[in-house]
Amino acid sequence: MKRLVLSLLTVAGLGFAASAQTEKPVTFGLKAGVAFPNMTISSGSTSVSFDTKTSFYVGGTVEFAVSDVISIQPGLTFISKGTKFSSNSFAFEDSDFGSTEKVTLNFNYLELPVNVLANFKLNGAGKIFVGAGPYFAYALSANGKYGSMKEDIKFGENDSEFKRTEFGLNFLTGYQLNNGFNIHAGYGLGLSSIADADISDEVTFKNKVFTVGVGFSF
Repeated sequence: MKRLVLSLLTVAGLGFAASAQTEKPVTFGLKAGVAFPNMTISSGSTSVSFDTKTSFYVGGTVEFAVSDVISIQPGLTFISKGTKFSSNSFAFEDSDFGSTEKVTLNFNYLELPVNVLANFKLNGAGKIFVGAGPYFAYALSANGKYGSMKEDIKFGENDSEFKRTEFGLNFLTGYQLNNGFNIHAGYGLGLSSIADADISDEVTFKNKVFTVGVGFSF
């Protein structure tokens, strides 16, 4: 995991160096919007996706221009992920789960993405950008809600505990006006399982999230 973080920081550092060499400006940005996360459980050749819930994200970015077209954009984002499903989807041992109760899992992450962007300028009308890159996320807190009950989710290496860290890939696109205002959409695909270590070899539990929002660069 340390290697992944160092790799992300190295990419960001290379972007800064390229920006200095090409004398391109460094651009700072803010972003916020609506997130639609869900989770997928896979075991062998079988994969099940749960229902999408609605949440939010907010964060900041720093963009280093490598050329007139290519830029590198690291950032830091607070994002709420998770999923929801009916409790009768599983055979819970805890009798507190009603047979028709809706269960919602909420995971609050601090996420570090590093994206490579391709910027296509439009004549006097801003630009269109598309990009992709890796991300590393650290869970700050999590909880499960079912019916009127709420319980904190624990992190660790024991049974029924989740992993606090995850990593994956980002994909994004958007349109930015000349004044810096932009609208954007993205998709985060979790590559690592957040299930506890005892079952992660047999069952994977991964995050997925679609986002749409607005931002401003200055």
